[in-house]
Amino acid sequence: MYVTLVHVQVKPDHIDDFIVATRLNHQASIREPGNLRFDVLQSPEHPDQFILYEAYATAEDAAAHKQTAHYAAWRDSVENWMTRPRQGIRYHGLFPKG
Repeated sequence: MYVTLVHVQVKPDHIDDFIVATRLNHQASIREPGNLRFDVLQSPEHPDQFILYEAYATAEDAAAHKQTAHYAAWRDSVENWMTRPRQGIRYHGLFPKG
C-alpha cells in the first residue's frame, strides 16, 4: 500500500473554500483505479489545519492520481489559499493487507 499524508494549512478566510474544493477532489479520487482511501481530516483545535490521507495500491496508482483533471483543478484552486506549501509525507502501509 502506497500512503501519503498531505499536511495543509489554510488561510482562515479560505477554510470553507478549501473544504468545498477538497470535497470535489475527494469524490473523484475515491473512484480512481487503485485508490484504497482518500480521507480528509480537519483539526478540531486548529480548523485551518488539514491532513489528506491518501492510500493507493501501488506507487503507479498514486502517480496516476497526479495526472487527473480533478487533481489539477484542486491543486490550482487551493494553491493561493494555503499559508505555506502543502507537505506530503510518504508512508508504507503495513495493515490492513489488501
